Amino acid sequence: MTGVRQALAFAAVAAALSLAGCGGGRSTSIVGPPPAVTSPASMQGNVQPIQVNTGPTAQAGDYAYTNGAFTSITLCAPGTGTCQTIGGILVDTGSVGLRVLSSTLTISLPQQTQGGNAVGECYPFPGAVTWGSVETADVEMAGEKAGSVPIEVIGGTGSFSAAPPPSCTAMGTPEQNLSELHANGILGIGSFAQDCGLGCAASGASNVGYYYSCSSSGCQATPEDPADQVANPVADFSTDNNGVAIELPAITSSPPVASAVNGSLIFGIGTESNNQLTGVTVYEADPNTANISTVFKGVSYTGVAFLDSGSSANFIADPTTTNMPICSRYMVYCPSAAVNFSATNVGATGTSGSFTFTVDNADNLLTQDAGNAAFGDLAGPSTTTAGPSKYDFFDWGLPFFYGRTVFTAIEGRSTPAGPGPYYAY
Repeated sequence: MTGVRQALAFAAVAAALSLAGCGGGRSTSIVGPPPAVTSPASMQGNVQPIQVNTGPTAQAGDYAYTNGAFTSITLCAPGTGTCQTIGGILVDTGSVGLRVLSSTLTISLPQQTQGGNAVGECYPFPGAVTWGSVETADVEMAGEKAGSVPIEVIGGTGSFSAAPPPSCTAMGTPEQNLSELHANGILGIGSFAQDCGLGCAASGASNVGYYYSCSSSGCQATPEDPADQVANPVADFSTDNNGVAIELPAITSSPPVASAVNGSLIFGIGTESNNQLTGVTVYEADPNTANISTVFKGVSYTGVAFLDSGSSANFIADPTTTNMPICSRYMVYCPSAAVNFSATNVGATGTSGSFTFTVDNADNLLTQDAGNAAFGDLAGPSTTTAGPSKYDFFDWGLPFFYGRTVFTAIEGRSTPAGPGPYYAY
């Protein structure tokens, strides 16, 4: 595997898909009791409960999150019993690495250093970045534990107080606090074990510039060995460490909206009785990007599709083929009536499967059903222009996950269907 991993956690327009009365923005959670359902005894082991909800700030009349799947994590100072549970963590199969706001932390974690300088990271999402210190923690979820995992503490703690350098802000707008990130953190459990790979280990001009060595005189881009990079916590579990499955029930109302949806984040693939690949199709992904292909309206979009629980809608390539207007308030679709579509996902080795999805009027849904968190029929255009080039992609977001069990296999890890990366559903 060469190059840098794609950091397509949520499409930039997904940020516009939440409401604060008549305004926009995403909601967040608060430290303390997590918004996700408390794990009953029957859900212990390798199952972490998740819940799609509007976030606790919505209860106080603040921003309401749309199609955000939240859970809680427990962080501990490495090798100690000094721990803290943080709720309101967004579950995201489209990125890699655990990132938490420094404002949520009540425990001290060791800072990663290089030659006595603090190590920071600038992690890009479409249109935004997170900037913070790289620190080390034991990460616990359900019955699983990852020891001494590098995480990003957004905003930094302790001796790390450097502002984002210009080379970081050039990649996007920093989202450094609750009002900007609209979550207490992001649990990136995508297809890779580390968040950057060889692209960040390279020296000189070949380095992609995620990691920085920071001193009193400023921050400079620095090579970061993959072993030291912010990591997918699941890959560091002692067992059930080859991938995850997200299980969310279908929304059966018409239109498909709900105030909350309870689901499960299941660790491991083929390692326990509850994570077997029974009755699913496996879609092998590109080993460099973790992308598959999508055929839509007779056009094959090769290697630019991915399944992303961190996106609030399905984002569809080439919007001119859909003949649907864009909403007045959101960069998503507002057809006059619900429209049904079909598409086919294709794996890297040619495995394919067709499915249907519906696109409804987002203005109507988000206005008439204010207070709900889950919307099954939201979609928007994904086509972007970067300089002279047009980039079409398919971001199959959280609406795709309703009514399915979706597996995400980690690169190189052995599974009953062969090594990752792949998706299966």
